[in-house]
Amino acid sequence: MGIVKTKNTIVPVLNTRHLTNSTYVIRIERDGMEFEAGQYIALGLPGNAEKREYSIYSGDQEDYIEVLVKEIDEGIVSKQLKQLQAGSHAEMDGPFGFFTLDEMSRSGKELVFIASGTGIAPFHSYIRSYQALNYKLIHGVKYGDEAYEQDAYDADRHILCTSQDNRGDYLGRVTDYLRTHPVSSDADYYLCGNSNMIHEVYDILKEQEVDAERIHAEVYF
Repeated sequence: MGIVKTKNTIVPVLNTRHLTNSTYVIRIERDGMEFEAGQYIALGLPGNAEKREYSIYSGDQEDYIEVLVKEIDEGIVSKQLKQLQAGSHAEMDGPFGFFTLDEMSRSGKELVFIASGTGIAPFHSYIRSYQALNYKLIHGVKYGDEAYEQDAYDADRHILCTSQDNRGDYLGRVTDYLRTHPVSSDADYYLCGNSNMIHEVYDILKEQEVDAERIHAEVYF
């Protein structure tokens, strides 16, 4: 997802909660916006032409919008949004995107969600939106403290892969996990995160005889 320049709606900031030194969740007023879990919005400061696209993190029945943001050293918008306090304002436009679940997927179809870093955001929205999901979530991060709000997921459905410490369920990258834990060809797979992970996971799934039509991806960077 990249920078967009567009006309936006000014909305109040409700609060910000910090998950790590560099990652936070910003909550803004929904302002009546309708969306489907898996879509994203463009967000930035009022009057600033640069907006960043973020997957919606909150559920579709909640009366606010949340996004999960990682502050980037060379970034502009992620640093600006981090400074916003409750009562200040942001600009929002959207929703956009088609990384959504159909009715069958929402009500019991076998799903596997594979995320790296903040790519977990749309899956958090899916799980908060649809109570009947039959899912497994595989989340790859460097360190255990990047298991963003892990309690939101059923413990027996969530696998944390950590590449730089042993505080996860599996020591290694999500791609290492998939190579040593062959997958079901009957599930549908949703991939979200950095492009290198997505390309590598796609190849692994194909090697394990998963039909390409069962693989869906949202590339963050």
